[in-house]
Amino acid sequence: MRSILLLAFLPLSLVAAAPFGVVKPVIAQSDGGEAVPADFPHTAGETMFFMCHIAGFTKTPDEQINLTYTVQAFDPKGVAVAEAYKGEAKEEVGPQDKDWLPQVETQIVLPDILLPGTYKIVIKAQDLLAKTSTEMSVPFHVVGHDVPASPTLTVKNFRWYHTEDDEKPLSSPVYHAGDPMYMKFDMTGFKYGANNKVDVTFQSALTNTEGKVFFSQPQPAGEPSDGFYPKPYLSAEFGISLGKDFKPGTYVMSITLKDNVGKQTYPGKFEFTVQ
Repeated sequence: MRSILLLAFLPLSLVAAAPFGVVKPVIAQSDGGEAVPADFPHTAGETMFFMCHIAGFTKTPDEQINLTYTVQAFDPKGVAVAEAYKGEAKEEVGPQDKDWLPQVETQIVLPDILLPGTYKIVIKAQDLLAKTSTEMSVPFHVVGHDVPASPTLTVKNFRWYHTEDDEKPLSSPVYHAGDPMYMKFDMTGFKYGANNKVDVTFQSALTNTEGKVFFSQPQPAGEPSDGFYPKPYLSAEFGISLGKDFKPGTYVMSITLKDNVGKQTYPGKFEFTVQ
């Protein structure tokens, strides 16, 4: 009882104030929407709506506050995926506003190409009056297409289809004379230029195992691009049709990549069967 009585009679000036910090973080799918669960599957290209509050700030004798803050999203390696949102709260907070907290709201547009994994939103705030700062990380999960990294230029995930509208690739690349063919693949291991510029092109050719050419792509496909976030991979696709007199046998689809920034080339060969 003695310790309880001592606490009860502490002077008001010695009672600890709420610590300066970020509270009530919310990630939603729409402006003002409800918070999604922690395991919600976010996807590349999505717009996330983020909101939080700042508590425990200091006020001047004339009820003024002076806060600054930033909000920025990062990938699993700590690389920023979008530019930081910056803001401030400089206003009067009187006794009638005793339950009011500064609110931070912004949208985070995820890049169109992201690897799956656990990402995070980092909120940093400063109380310029108290000369204190605080930081909070809010994790979120991105799902989608996975492309293993490579130290050098290469093709990954080469898939065979009949048409571009097929949802699933063929379990085995077997075609017949007269069939349409559609192929999709990913390119990684390229180098980056200024502004995260990438410039990778590809050319395709169809041959038999002896090297006889039945089809060759006349011009390279692909164009340079850049952006705030370094693309972890690029995707490509193309289609051809086999002639009706195509003979049964084993054939080769050659894909030649050229990295114009990193001065690399990669010759890929992918076999399929005509029955």
